[in-house]
Amino acid sequence: MPLSFCGNDNASAYSVDDGVLDNGCFVDALNLVPHVFLLFITFPILFIGWGSQSSKVQIHHNTWLHFPGHNMRWILTFTLLFVHVCETAEGIVSDGYMKSRHLHLFLPAFMGFIAATTSVVYYHNIETSNFPKLLLALFIYWVLAFITKTIKLVKYYEHNVGVQHLRFCITAMLVILYGLLMAVEINVIRVRRYVFFANPQKVKPPEDLQDLGVRFLQPFVNLLSKATYWWMNPLIIGAHKRPIDLKKIGKLPIAMRALTNYIRLKDAYEEQRKMVADQTDKSPSIWRSMYRAFGRPILLSSTFRYLADLLGFAGPLCIYCILLRLDDRKSPQISEQKNVTILYFVSSHELLENTSVLAVLLFLALILQRTFLQASYYVTIETGINLRGALLAMIYNKMLRLSTSNMSMGDMTLGQINNLVAIETNQLMWFLFLCPNLWAMPVQIIMGVVLLHYLLGFSALIGACVIVLLAPIQYFIATKLADAQKSTLDYSTDRLKKTNEILKGIKLLKLYAWENIFCSSVEETRVKELTSLKTFALYTSLSIFMNAAIPIAAVLATFVTHAYTSTTELSPAVAFASLALFHILVTPLFLLSTVVRFAVKAIVSVQKLGEFLLSDEIGDDSWRNGETSVSLESCKKHPGAHTKAINRKQPLRYQLDSFEQPSRRQPRPTETEDIAVKVNNGFFSWGSNMATLSDINMHIPTGQLTMIVGQVGCGKSSLLLAMLGEMQTIGGKVHWSNKNRNSVAYAAQKSWLLNATVEENITFGNPFNKQRYKAVIDTCSLQPDIDLLPFGDQTEIGERGINLSGGQRQRICVARALYQNTNIVFLDDPFSALDIHLSDHLMQEGILKFLQDDKRTVVLVTHKLQYLIHADWIIAMKDGTLLREGTLKDIQNNDIELYKHWKTLMNRQDQELEKDTDVADSQTALERKNLRRALYSREAKSQIDDEDEEEEEEEDDEDTMSMMTSRRSKIPWRVCWKYLTSGGFVLLFMMIFSKLLKHSVIVAIDYWLATWTSSAQNSSMSANSSVNSTLTDTAPFDLSYYTIGFSILCSSGIVLCLIASLTVEWMGLSAARNLHHNLLNKIILAPIRFFDITPLGQILNRFSADTNIIDQHIPPTLESLTRSTLLCLSAIGVIAFVTPFFLIAMLPLGIAFYFIQKYFRVASKDLQDLDDSTQLPLLCHFSETAEGLTTIRAFRHETRFKQRMLELIDTNNVAYLFLSAANRWLEVRTDYLGAVIVLTAAVTSICTSENGLQSGLVGLGLTYALTLTNYLNWVVRSLADLEVQMGAVKKVNGFLSTESENYEGDLSQVPEDWPQQGEIKIQDLSVRYDSVLKPVLKHVNAYINPGQKVGICGRTGSGKSSLSLAFFRMVDMFEGKIIIDGIDISKLPLPTLRSRLSIILQDPVLFSGSIRFNLDPERTCTDDRLWEALEIAQLKNMVKSLPGGLDAVVTEGGENFSVGQRQLFCLARAFVRKSSILIMDEATASIDMATENILQKVVMTAFADRTVVTIAHRVSSILEAEQVLVFCEGILVECDSASGLLSQDDSLFTLLVKTHK
Repeated sequence: MPLSFCGNDNASAYSVDDGVLDNGCFVDALNLVPHVFLLFITFPILFIGWGSQSSKVQIHHNTWLHFPGHNMRWILTFTLLFVHVCETAEGIVSDGYMKSRHLHLFLPAFMGFIAATTSVVYYHNIETSNFPKLLLALFIYWVLAFITKTIKLVKYYEHNVGVQHLRFCITAMLVILYGLLMAVEINVIRVRRYVFFANPQKVKPPEDLQDLGVRFLQPFVNLLSKATYWWMNPLIIGAHKRPIDLKKIGKLPIAMRALTNYIRLKDAYEEQRKMVADQTDKSPSIWRSMYRAFGRPILLSSTFRYLADLLGFAGPLCIYCILLRLDDRKSPQISEQKNVTILYFVSSHELLENTSVLAVLLFLALILQRTFLQASYYVTIETGINLRGALLAMIYNKMLRLSTSNMSMGDMTLGQINNLVAIETNQLMWFLFLCPNLWAMPVQIIMGVVLLHYLLGFSALIGACVIVLLAPIQYFIATKLADAQKSTLDYSTDRLKKTNEILKGIKLLKLYAWENIFCSSVEETRVKELTSLKTFALYTSLSIFMNAAIPIAAVLATFVTHAYTSTTELSPAVAFASLALFHILVTPLFLLSTVVRFAVKAIVSVQKLGEFLLSDEIGDDSWRNGETSVSLESCKKHPGAHTKAINRKQPLRYQLDSFEQPSRRQPRPTETEDIAVKVNNGFFSWGSNMATLSDINMHIPTGQLTMIVGQVGCGKSSLLLAMLGEMQTIGGKVHWSNKNRNSVAYAAQKSWLLNATVEENITFGNPFNKQRYKAVIDTCSLQPDIDLLPFGDQTEIGERGINLSGGQRQRICVARALYQNTNIVFLDDPFSALDIHLSDHLMQEGILKFLQDDKRTVVLVTHKLQYLIHADWIIAMKDGTLLREGTLKDIQNNDIELYKHWKTLMNRQDQELEKDTDVADSQTALERKNLRRALYSREAKSQIDDEDEEEEEEEDDEDTMSMMTSRRSKIPWRVCWKYLTSGGFVLLFMMIFSKLLKHSVIVAIDYWLATWTSSAQNSSMSANSSVNSTLTDTAPFDLSYYTIGFSILCSSGIVLCLIASLTVEWMGLSAARNLHHNLLNKIILAPIRFFDITPLGQILNRFSADTNIIDQHIPPTLESLTRSTLLCLSAIGVIAFVTPFFLIAMLPLGIAFYFIQKYFRVASKDLQDLDDSTQLPLLCHFSETAEGLTTIRAFRHETRFKQRMLELIDTNNVAYLFLSAANRWLEVRTDYLGAVIVLTAAVTSICTSENGLQSGLVGLGLTYALTLTNYLNWVVRSLADLEVQMGAVKKVNGFLSTESENYEGDLSQVPEDWPQQGEIKIQDLSVRYDSVLKPVLKHVNAYINPGQKVGICGRTGSGKSSLSLAFFRMVDMFEGKIIIDGIDISKLPLPTLRSRLSIILQDPVLFSGSIRFNLDPERTCTDDRLWEALEIAQLKNMVKSLPGGLDAVVTEGGENFSVGQRQLFCLARAFVRKSSILIMDEATASIDMATENILQKVVMTAFADRTVVTIAHRVSSILEAEQVLVFCEGILVECDSASGLLSQDDSLFTLLVKTHK
């Protein structure tokens, strides 16, 4: 057909006799002018602009939206584009009715589309480069377009083309749009005055964009970038080359920071508080305050959600119309007339009957629906994150003001606060995420049912009923799931407790050969846990099954009912439109149970939160709050060690302060300035109305040392806390002198450390002063301990770092108090965990010298009466009242009895002192030794790791960077295979087979439906066409054949859904069982060296977090991945089967999909890691603040801690926000890909159907294309999740490759009662801890006679303990041998060897259980033997007094006994096992001298006939020994009897005795 602008079938088309403007073709040509003008003007500018774009250096400068009416313009332009598409479509369809081509019908519209696109690109570039003058071009364009379109509209009106014609309506729409855009442009000129005005307006970018640290640009980018997350591209693609770290994601924009949101929520809450202030029975509503603070974004999100849901119905409707049209074409009676000579005006009905138009409409509806849906998700998630930040800040601020009695009396336990932080806030956040569903779902369900009823009539209601009736079952399953998860959690906590005990006491278990007993107890708990997991798995698979089976059941019920009740046959259009509708309906119903469950949880959480926010606060006494300036000063002085996210808006900081600080009154001046603190008639209590301290009248002199003494529990610590205002004042007053009560340096009795470096713990937010710091460390004798730490005082301590012993922790706390520049120092029993030397040093250097030199007021609570002579003022307490106060002289004169009592106590303490000096030394030495051991082993481990890494690096000669990226984007197939096979091959085969079968059957169901409806339609057509001929000519349509076939397929599909979901869960369970079993056995049998070099936390993590992931998270992810992948593959397969041409289009789409998933997986993994790693510090900060409340408040450091908390919340939130934005990035892209697939499928099937393709099959293809869009992003999300979760399997597998100890050996020649005599020969023995380390014992030769008492001594690290381990083959004996009673121990099986010898270790280990279990876990001894052992260990009377005797409870780690008692139990344990050789490894280190003397005697008598090897710290304990072995650096240097060695003056032994005495 020849082309011409006005068509060549009508000569009058070019005539202008009636006037130029009355020629329609000319008017259309006139409409082209503005578009061409715009293209000519803008292209050169755009090219110049793009050329110079590289000069935009700053990242934010080009995301800044300068011009007003920005969003309005984008929305109008998008509408304009849509109208242009409609105009083009209308033109093309009208043109189809003409004899010749009329280009003027659609060419101007098409050019208009291009011009509109150009206008928005041009505008965007001008806006980001801030060059408003160039906007004039757009202004001129809008004016011209408006004028030309108006002319066209007027001419239509004159020629009686009115509203009933589609073209008139479109033109009117365009006029309105151009007019509005013109108005927007005029508004920009009005506001920015860039032209026609003398002084253009200057603008500054928003504060966030001036700060280059803000990288989260969603609020600042243009509308298109907002909708498609285009601004995320550099981050996600860059992750491929270099991992995303905290620096890359930067800070949060101000509006999203925790502080901003906290102030918002706080204001709303305070408002609620004021409203219910006068009503006592009502409490302020948290729901209302949340709505006031965050209601608007929720409404916005709900609007987006409604739009998306309504657009979602476009899919089924378009399928319906397309199939109807295809069927109509095939029915014989319609013949179209296509030869209109004059201009043809299409009606809207005719336009929508065109299948190609419908395909494009379907595509646009999908794109819009997906964009709105993702926008709705994003807004709710952002609001949820903001809400969580605000709630956390609220909880924290409340916590800082909680009254101490609340914490200690158990109204608010630490656990409850941690739950509020970790669980309740997250519940509320999740509820907010799911919130829009609550009101969007009913609308969606009603619309769906109405449409189904319209298509299918009565039978649709039956299908809907099936869905509605099965929904409560979903809810029931969901609640059961939650219960199962809870019980699983209880069992796993129990299992972890047991595992933790095993790991802590592993050395003892190995030495006593008890590993298997304890291992089996863990396995028992694991069996219970697995039973509970089985229930969990069953309900999970039922839930998945319901999800898959409900739509099948509904479709079956509907179509079979329809077949037998309806008068019309089921046509493909109706069938597939209904099928698509059922798919839409299932989602809200499945989600409903989840949403309801979360709503219930949210209500409970809000209740808990409300109770917490209304709980008692600390008293606001006037003295407590120094002057206002102080706290602000302190806030500025130390804004925290990490000022990452400090707000540059100073006013906000003040605002925070003015929020937090209660109204302050001027402190009262006291009578005299010599008194620092004074208490008048004080009655104080811990929350109950019973006074703990009563009738307190006392004062503390300024600049002097005051000591508070008294018996345990007489209220000494309470007195300090009462002065600090932590107790409730029932009566009386506490006065602080003017200059004193700003901040008190307070060292609590229970030491409290932060998870920070040693230095940060000591400086505690004060500026670092090197000289002062050094002096403090020396006074607290911390230098030797610091030297041991791997990074000195920069080593992290606490939960995430190295654990210190009690004494070391206490010294750091005292150091913190000394370092502060405060007038008053309160020390609460600082000597309790210190030995005598350290105490003396601290007293002399620290308190008397360091603090008194500064003229600071010191209050010291202590039990060490020998220090009373140094006190300037003494306060003696008894039973919560003051007994005496005054100087020592006053008391000596006035209260002789008390003084005498003290004197006797002092004498007793002095005697103990003499005994103690040795103990004390050894105690500190022991602490340091333990630390050194822990570190030494770690260091060796890191050496080995380094060597491994070096070897790996040598293998990878390629460019490390490219290696890294490829490794990061590869899916860990090998690990996946390991996981799948650990579930067992049978289950694996069943899983794969049932999955494939299930999906084949589901496809078969739909295919059957296609053939059924197509043949039904053909039969009805042929029936219509053969009315005249007899009926027998046509092949009969057998309805029952189709319905029975359909029912059979559907039923088998439902059964297969169940089988498939069960096999996945079962396989997951069996994999979890096997992995845990192997891990436990591997670790229990690992050599002791493994535990020295692997931190305990790391091993525990494998049993806790990683096992939890393997147990509960991998199976559902695997299920979701296989399901969505198979659905996508079957969809592509079906479409390709229907229209093979589709495969050509699939190629570029496949490539695009591959790259999207590749980039997303890497970025998602990084962001998930960041989210996890930033969550831990936040939770830690909360729990450590709750533990150290009194200290923080005494120091007045609330503001600094708040600041730190806000930073931690923001850091975690920014990671989480980026993670959810990355998920949106992926979903938008996969959704758009899906829309393109639908378009391609629609177009190809429409083209193919011209060549006689059954319309049923077209419907099948389109329905599958629609489902594909839903599942594409699930494939990627599940893949990314699985990849992260497989990390757990990888870590567990890493441990499975550990070497086990060699448990084999020859039992044949070992007599039952070996070793009988206890004769030991050591021949040329060399020992090392590991093949890569130096030997610790070198060529040792010794002989020990049966029954001999042998002592082994030497300096720390000389190899004494290593020898004791060698007897048990716990270390690598690479040369020489040990022969006991004639048998070489290296030939024996380990359990035999270890069960026949006895050892007592230096650190006492007890397990939770009963005393009987601790002495004899194998249950082989009689009670008499146990009592005998307890008697030998001096414990019989103590155990008898306990409830239950031998069955009395021992708590975890034996915490309910003192260290000395624990050591005695370990001795008793060795006595129970009556072996002829006993090894004591520094076993009396934590026992006082008196008990030790008794023990030495007992050992000599009870073991008179046995060989006893004692490894001694204190040489004094082996002076009686018949033989002494002295070691030095792993070499045996002396060997003789003790007396023989002492007689030699130059012997090392004599030297050791002299120095130790």
